[in-house]
Amino acid sequence: MATIVDIRRPIEAEWKQYERLQKECLQSDNKLQQQVLNYISARSGKQLRPLMVLLCAKMCNPVTDKTLRTAAALELLHNASLVHDDVVDSSATRRGADAVHVRWSNKVAVLAGDYMLAKVIGLVAEVRNTPILEIVSGLGQSLSSGELAQLHVGQSMWISEEQYYHVIDLKTARLFQACAEAGAESAGCTPRQRKALSEYGRMLGLCFQIKDDIFDYSDLEEIGKPTMSDLRDGKVTLPLIIALRRAPQPEAESIMSQGEQLKDIQNPAEEARILEQIKSFVLRFQGDEYAVQCMLDYKKRAIEALSVFHDSEEKESLLQLLDYAINRVQ
Repeated sequence: MATIVDIRRPIEAEWKQYERLQKECLQSDNKLQQQVLNYISARSGKQLRPLMVLLCAKMCNPVTDKTLRTAAALELLHNASLVHDDVVDSSATRRGADAVHVRWSNKVAVLAGDYMLAKVIGLVAEVRNTPILEIVSGLGQSLSSGELAQLHVGQSMWISEEQYYHVIDLKTARLFQACAEAGAESAGCTPRQRKALSEYGRMLGLCFQIKDDIFDYSDLEEIGKPTMSDLRDGKVTLPLIIALRRAPQPEAESIMSQGEQLKDIQNPAEEARILEQIKSFVLRFQGDEYAVQCMLDYKKRAIEALSVFHDSEEKESLLQLLDYAINRVQ
């Protein structure tokens, strides 16, 4: 499997320009704010979203300053949403470290997120491109709507496959879609090319999120979060939804009754027993295998979307990114 360094190779020079711009965007005269921004920047992950912006742009034409600013804006929007989401979800960690609100406070986290959102507005204003403005604005609305939808369905352990897809489409798929589409727009791609890259981005986003949800039922030690963490947080994902649908009703009801007790259990040993029972249930009814097949179907659609482009280093990197999203171990 190609590494992120391998995937980034066709836009290595442009990536260095992007990193300089991103560093400039994360500067503040306020000492505390600068500490928080440095903390976020040091834990910025693999930065797949700006990577997508640059690769999709270069599929059509050379990367410009407009592309770089678009990439920076979308990465800032993504990170701001994560900081705010951790407050809303009371998540203690992010990428293996304390969440911002844990290290400082809810107030500091919300204000840091707001500062980054203000930077997003400034960057998009500098781009001076109405379609890109519409993409970024629409994404901000989708991320917020997705979080609200997740809070709503999280009130019950019984959710449908349709509800699940609605949430991950708003929270994840549209983020990847926006990166691909905005990258295409920034480079002056044709409408046909922009539509193809938009479809590729959305399919990649669905693959990425389903893979994350499969991790919850994995025994791998390398993954970036504890197994069953979603269920601990009251989030029912695709593998469990399918297992519940396939199981005899009495057994499904028994499993969900135990799942609904998790939020009130104080005994770690009892919590571990219930989580292991639910995990065993999902594997027995092959909910994880169903999710893998769905992911592979979306991968096929993403590959088909790229068929409108001639072979190139950039196209190969986008195909490698798809493989990376599906085969990664964290």
